[in-house]
Amino acid sequence: MELAMTVMCRLVDAEGIPLGDPMYIPQRAGKLQLTELANKFLNNEEKLRYAFYVSGEELRVPLGTYIEERSVSMEEILTIVYRQEAVFRTRPVSRISASIPGHRDSVLCVSFSPDGTQLASGSDDTTVRLWDLYTQTPMFTCIGHTNWVLSVAWSPDGKHLVSGDLAGNICCWIPKTGKLDGSPLRGHKKWITSISWEPVHLTYPCRRFVTSSKDEDARIWDITLKKSVTCLSGHTRGVTCVKWGGDGIIYTGSQDCTIKMWQVTPEGLPCLKAQLKKHGHWVNSLALSTDYVLRTGAFDHTGKQYSSSPEEVRKAALKRYDQAKGEYGERLVSGSDDFTMILWEQSVSDQPKQHLFGHQQLVNHVCFSPNGQWIASASFDKSIRIWDGITGAFITTLRGHLGPVYQISWSPDSRMLLSGSKDSTLKIWDIGLRQLKQDLPGHADEVYAVDWSPDGERVVSGGKDKSLKLWVG
Repeated sequence: MELAMTVMCRLVDAEGIPLGDPMYIPQRAGKLQLTELANKFLNNEEKLRYAFYVSGEELRVPLGTYIEERSVSMEEILTIVYRQEAVFRTRPVSRISASIPGHRDSVLCVSFSPDGTQLASGSDDTTVRLWDLYTQTPMFTCIGHTNWVLSVAWSPDGKHLVSGDLAGNICCWIPKTGKLDGSPLRGHKKWITSISWEPVHLTYPCRRFVTSSKDEDARIWDITLKKSVTCLSGHTRGVTCVKWGGDGIIYTGSQDCTIKMWQVTPEGLPCLKAQLKKHGHWVNSLALSTDYVLRTGAFDHTGKQYSSSPEEVRKAALKRYDQAKGEYGERLVSGSDDFTMILWEQSVSDQPKQHLFGHQQLVNHVCFSPNGQWIASASFDKSIRIWDGITGAFITTLRGHLGPVYQISWSPDSRMLLSGSKDSTLKIWDIGLRQLKQDLPGHADEVYAVDWSPDGERVVSGGKDKSLKLWVG
């Protein structure tokens, strides 16, 4: 009688390593009881929150209910994967808080500041705009570019904003005033494709950032010296994306089908460390499993403010980075025109850990969840695919968009995903339930850019209809 009310289970981590031997667990046990069990077996002094998955689907009901609903055989051991959860929960956005006119042409890029209190956008109209999130009105129009603004990037300490344009020029802005910080930086011969800052835990205050360009080079700039200090040459076609990793490695993806890894010394001297060469066509997008903490530095969901001590800020950022790296290390994923993605454990090997197949057209954007547990990929085949961020295993396909998906962004708690599409809509997806949570119509034309604020409070979108829309729960 007692055995009939239990089920033989095996708890395993994301890579399938068992947490002890299989055990009988009461069928009435749910998430709370499994969490207590996981904390006990892991000997956690501080009780952590976990989510549990069976066959890739989140377990949200008692074990007995799950077994009954899915006709699971009681004669086999039920494998349950445990994954650590965020200690906070992001509210899903459901309505437009403001539709803000201002730009005179398409909005091509948007980005919240690391603490979520400021917002920047770049447009075809050659301006960068800074917006007041409290009054939901334009704050500054930043004039300095002579061509389309293709990329904007905040420093992870929130003190600087840089933007790159179609002419290859980079402008540095003072966020508090909207004024140009010196003359535009020149060096690239073609348009800027991507910008990435050096992580706070490596250097604080923030000074250096790296840009990639269609001119086949990447350049490291010093915002204090207002000049390029290093040119990363070697690609034979345009460089489409760049990331400055937490271990001090810069990654450049290119139309020459390769990804180069550059070790950069504190003096700024580059050394080509490795070359990753398994894609069959252009590399369009790169993502690191630590992207969220690299973007936000010492800022977290608590809103804690630090003293002016650089060492205190750097230590706080380093602690967050080490937690994000976890036992699996910093991982890289690349998306390509060859319809595939590749998951790399680049600190271990220059060979792929996993090829990710399934998309029917080019992969436009890839993105790790803030907790590093999931990878999302957006494609011109109108779908989004979710993958295991540790093993690369396919989880599910999210369908609903009627046009190519241009950009995606995760909620800070990793439970939801935001997508913007050519079909003029945004959509919010529930990752645990693998389904659409909220359809967000409102734009009159294609949605080019989306971002979820690092504090989880807002979503922003911009596109061909020239308007910027803020969304809240």
